[in-house]
Amino acid sequence: MYTLLIAIIYLAFISLGLPDSLLGAGWAGMHVEMDVSVSSMGIISMIISGGTIVSSLLSVRLTRRFGTRIVTVASVFLTAAALLGFGFSTRFWQIALFAVPYGLGAGAVDAALNNYIALHYSSRHMSWLHCFWGVGAIISPLVMGFALRNYSWHGGYFIVGGIQLVLGLFLLATLPVWKINPEKGTADGKGGGIFSALKIRGVPFMLVGFFAYCSAEAAAMHWSSTYLVEVRGLSAERAASFASLIYIGITVGRFLCGFISDRLKDRKMIVLGTAVLFCGLALIALPVKSPAPALAGLAVTGFGCAPIYPSIIHSAPENFGEENSGAVIGIQMASAYVGSTFMPPLYGLLGGIFGFWLYPYFAMAFFALMIVMTELAFRKAPKK
Repeated sequence: MYTLLIAIIYLAFISLGLPDSLLGAGWAGMHVEMDVSVSSMGIISMIISGGTIVSSLLSVRLTRRFGTRIVTVASVFLTAAALLGFGFSTRFWQIALFAVPYGLGAGAVDAALNNYIALHYSSRHMSWLHCFWGVGAIISPLVMGFALRNYSWHGGYFIVGGIQLVLGLFLLATLPVWKINPEKGTADGKGGGIFSALKIRGVPFMLVGFFAYCSAEAAAMHWSSTYLVEVRGLSAERAASFASLIYIGITVGRFLCGFISDRLKDRKMIVLGTAVLFCGLALIALPVKSPAPALAGLAVTGFGCAPIYPSIIHSAPENFGEENSGAVIGIQMASAYVGSTFMPPLYGLLGGIFGFWLYPYFAMAFFALMIVMTELAFRKAPKK
């Protein structure tokens, strides 16, 4: 039963990653058909992010009332319905409408599942589960590419929505398996809410640190292709291909980190990852004509990013108490979505004014803020 449950949760993490890269992969065809500008994708992204922020903040209440398993199943079905709704849409306002349940479903399941893993499983499983999120995020563009070659972008959403629906049905059928792990600090009614969590020593520092990390990670992902074109002189086609190096670095890095994370523990994994990613950013910033160091730097930066997100999440119960981890992780997820939503556009604005050479230095500034804030959080946390 234990093995079956962990396999179920791994599938759930794949379902988390499936929708995340689908919009960007299909938007080139979507905006033409709906007769809207390319930049209109920002409106959809903002609506989705708004939904994820709201549902992340509400996740602790939902989990305490219904339990992680119900929240997970309901969220997967909600996301599946939204993806199928995207597939049926022919107007921009319809896409915007379905973006609401899309975001609400993603945020709730993200916070609930991460808290469940942090409470019940070791750091290695947290790392490997987030690796499987990367698998889902890699699959979606491949599905959309297949759909665009053979059908249309509608087909891409139908396929991924169908996969999500099948996963939801499987999760529904296996609900009894979740009973092998009793709910801690959630359905048992223990712990305070969001405002109580904010008063715990170290929590505000961790929130700022997580915000800074997700800001830098999102900016690095979104703007790597533009940096390679504008600064390193690559063609748009080559740059688009090489931009995947950072995703590959994160996915491979999380798989490998799973073998050492239990031994080193969360705090050391964060420090180690930060040291590696700064080496990657230094390679990107090297003032040389050849693009090779920058390309290697993208992969190294992704590899360094790999342990940080899972380790910050996994450390919440130990730092702030099992009874508070649901609320803390919910706020962390909300802060993550705020950073990943608003900071990449800020870099785009600064890059347009001063030049896109700022790319590695912008990321360095936020990663430096992250390591300072997380270290302060670890030192001040009450360590339950």
